[in-house]
Amino acid sequence: MFHVKQFDVVVVGGGHAGCEAAHAAARTGANTALITMKTSDIGILSCNPAIGGLGKGHLVREIDAMDGVMGRVADASGIQFRLLNRRKGPAVQGPRAQSDRKVYQSEMLSLTRSQANLTTIEGEVVDFVMAENAVSGVMLADDTVVHGRAVVLTSGTFLRGRIHIGDVSYSGGRMGDKESSLLAQRIDAFNLPLGRLKTGTPPRLDGKTIDWDRLERQDGDETPTLFSFLSNGAPLRQVACGITHTNAQTHDIIRKNLDRSAMYGGHIDGTGPRYCPSIEDKIVRFADKDSHQIFLEPEGLDDDTVYPNGVSTSLPEDVQIDYIRSIVGLEDVKILQPGYAIEYDYVDPCVLDADLSLRSVPGLFLAGQINGTTGYEEAAAQGLVAGLNAARTASGKAPIYFKRDQSYIGVMIDDLTTRGVTEPYRMFTSRAEFRLSLRADNADQRLTPLGLEVGCVGAEREKAFDDKMERLETGRSLMTSHSYTPKEVAAVGIKINQDGTKRTPFQLLAFPDVSLEDVVGLHEDLGALPKDVGEQLAREALYANYIERQRKDVERLRKDESYAIPADFTYDEVSGLSAELTAKLERVRPSDLAQAGRIDGMTPAALALLLGRIRYLEKKTA
Repeated sequence: MFHVKQFDVVVVGGGHAGCEAAHAAARTGANTALITMKTSDIGILSCNPAIGGLGKGHLVREIDAMDGVMGRVADASGIQFRLLNRRKGPAVQGPRAQSDRKVYQSEMLSLTRSQANLTTIEGEVVDFVMAENAVSGVMLADDTVVHGRAVVLTSGTFLRGRIHIGDVSYSGGRMGDKESSLLAQRIDAFNLPLGRLKTGTPPRLDGKTIDWDRLERQDGDETPTLFSFLSNGAPLRQVACGITHTNAQTHDIIRKNLDRSAMYGGHIDGTGPRYCPSIEDKIVRFADKDSHQIFLEPEGLDDDTVYPNGVSTSLPEDVQIDYIRSIVGLEDVKILQPGYAIEYDYVDPCVLDADLSLRSVPGLFLAGQINGTTGYEEAAAQGLVAGLNAARTASGKAPIYFKRDQSYIGVMIDDLTTRGVTEPYRMFTSRAEFRLSLRADNADQRLTPLGLEVGCVGAEREKAFDDKMERLETGRSLMTSHSYTPKEVAAVGIKINQDGTKRTPFQLLAFPDVSLEDVVGLHEDLGALPKDVGEQLAREALYANYIERQRKDVERLRKDESYAIPADFTYDEVSGLSAELTAKLERVRPSDLAQAGRIDGMTPAALALLLGRIRYLEKKTA
């Protein structure tokens, strides 16, 4: 048995969760090992070649604000950038980038190899090393032991992964990679609540065989909206995507072959993502629709492979060929790789604490699809949290928690650990009750100070952040230090009631029909504001009144969070609490009254009972 030197943190898995976890731990100074089956697969975009979107783009910005890597890699590999929901308010706009698959992977691998305190180890993890009841490392298939004070498991879809194409199924973590059955068996020994989920992918097409002239063209934004606060531009050539649609013939082919689909033929038990359904699901669930949109997304500048976003499937190959070729522009298309569904094990995230550690297995953290989520961005955000907290555990420091009013990361983790999942969890802006203040544009203002506090932000970002905050403070002072009469405001062309109320430029920007260009005439210095500063302040002004109302809601939330629930609290001793709620509370083990209040089925009366019991115990021990 060969022993590798002691690490502080061991990260298992080189996907998006694993990469972000390893980098986060290493940035804090923890001696970190990243173990992956194939080093060449680090950072692979295993499904669609894109990063971001609605809600997801917010997560990427927040990862970047903590000096994470996903945003920088997405910018470096982006071949089309679009700001989604551009016509709506800034709070629900989401940046998205089409990535060059090869460049994304090579950039992530390059950053990983150059990251201080990070060692990459190639091998298959088959077991955990235990010290009493705590995880203290991992064992590889070749009997190598890698010791660590904390371990982060990011197994993705590899735990008992099974690929389905029609009635053909075989084990696999993704197409071309074997699944991890030995590690799954080891996890069984922990007696964790497990379930099965499924996700799917569409067939990959040969772009040389697509009739692009018959398709609608979708260009990216003329001025790219980037992910990283450190990026200055998009280095790669930008490309267009194509748009086509399914039709009545397509739907007929699919309906006639539904019994041959792995999902509808009874071969898959796992639940799929409701918000990213397969083409079979769309045909069944939206039977009244005779057409569904398909985005034809190039996978790279020197790659003819095209990803048809919107037609993921588990139908047999021959049916895939038939229905794909029934679509306009794809009549003669060649399929390079068939679409497939993949089914895998996940752990009920209610057994995790908010730092993503397992309550029943000290030293072990979980991140990514193993926690029931779907998507690169959700996985990477969990990796960031797990990596940071694993490093803190290794050094004997208290965990850090991301709050719902502070970040989308906090919203996601609270949702997972409080409510659990019944289907793959996907981030949306609608999940965040404080979304007016949790905008993509201010992620650095919300989280970079936290990153600096916990030591995971480097000197380059610290300087860039300090410079930005100084510029913003100067601009904010200009916007708020002087008030103007309605007459003075009207003199520069702004329509306003002559009500005698003096207003600052910042207050005027809260009016829906007043723009930054309108107020610069009030003071010559306003016209000299840097463009990014002016735009940021305009967004802040737009939501200022609403955010003040949200602040009061946050204060109420903080009040409930101040009522901590002891770790050894016994819920069946709370008189009057229903058996159903008692069982849910025992399963979730909320850390405070606010989290308890978000458990499904919780009532004000039940919260009052809990509060009464907490106060009674406090007096008893005082």
